[in-house]
Amino acid sequence: MQKMDVGVAEQKFNLKEHHAHAPDRRGTAKPGQDHLGHDRLDLKEQEGRKKNGDCKKGHEIGFQNLSSAHGRYSTDIHKPSKPFAMRLITFLNRQTNQIEIGCRIPNSTGGGVLRFEEAAARTGKSQFPRTMKAFFRAGEPALTTARRWVDEATESSLLPIEEIEFLPPMMDADKFLCVGKNYRKHLEELTRTQLIKEIPEEPTGFIKLNSCLVGHEATISRPAGITRLDYEPELVFVIGKRALGVTKAEAFDYVAGVTVLNDLTCRDLQQREVASGSRFWTAKNIPGFGPLGPEIITIDEIANPYDLWLTCQVNGEERMRVNTEEQIWKLPDILEHFSRFIPIEPGDMFSTGAPGGVAVGKDNAAELFLKPGDVVECSIEGVMTLRNRIIDPIGPGSVALDPSIPARG
Repeated sequence: MQKMDVGVAEQKFNLKEHHAHAPDRRGTAKPGQDHLGHDRLDLKEQEGRKKNGDCKKGHEIGFQNLSSAHGRYSTDIHKPSKPFAMRLITFLNRQTNQIEIGCRIPNSTGGGVLRFEEAAARTGKSQFPRTMKAFFRAGEPALTTARRWVDEATESSLLPIEEIEFLPPMMDADKFLCVGKNYRKHLEELTRTQLIKEIPEEPTGFIKLNSCLVGHEATISRPAGITRLDYEPELVFVIGKRALGVTKAEAFDYVAGVTVLNDLTCRDLQQREVASGSRFWTAKNIPGFGPLGPEIITIDEIANPYDLWLTCQVNGEERMRVNTEEQIWKLPDILEHFSRFIPIEPGDMFSTGAPGGVAVGKDNAAELFLKPGDVVECSIEGVMTLRNRIIDPIGPGSVALDPSIPARG
């Protein structure tokens, strides 16, 4: 099987010697620069940024205070000194046929997975969490332990990436809230195509069901009768500790990390639901219509979540590239709004809406809607890529892993 590329620059390094910081890429990403053709930041550039003070040391790992007033994300943050990014995954171990959690560690040959279950057994931590939700509910002690295991990892301790199947990194969130109508251009698209009736004056959302979620590289059966299947790449925030009555200024204290959702949508069903006054229930929750992942990268690795480029490619053709700065409601607005009376628990997720540029908003929409055989790649540029293939119906809501999807990078 070919190696699985999940959209991270696969830098050549020795696991014991690599101590580069995650680089600050604010405002620098341009087309033609990462694994989809975009430039990769090499270790020399990272070290140069470190010497110039772009990456600051001396911050203990944990959920950090990354917030500022008025819902703006503070870019005056401390970058912890550590060898590896925390790229948390849930996966099926093909050797044991068991679902596990761990950390993906990229390297020059495609990378491997540090299995938390194996590390816990080796270090005598028999009570270490076995699911991602339990991991986040265990709080900073679990995160600190996992960070130590990752820092001490060797090539020989990793499970080869070919021996896993990616699952949604968070499979059983209590709440997966999707904020709708959160980019002005997309709001205009929905209004023009009669897919909304109202203009929101505060954050609004709908529920994404766990039963519709699938992982990176999963294939997705387009049910018979659905022809207007659309893509929606979205930035997702994963909550790391219980939030109730949270203010905007403290919102990022509660964020554990970020991932990517492709909020697949049947536009015909959505239009009928809008006409009937219901809230995007069927159109977005068909089994397989929630590709999520491939991983959760911890928030300390993200220099500024409101200067990230969200992209979508179909069969290698770029369909959209939009900066998260364009969001109407930022995470501080969202968390303050939804946590007023409802407790937001560790592992709960907020997807922050689709940018403008979806198929339904284009004059040639009929040509752009997803069809069997299409390979869809949704990315946080330079950070991670979620890839899935659309296939013909093989049964109601069928989903399967497709190892034939070519790796890139």
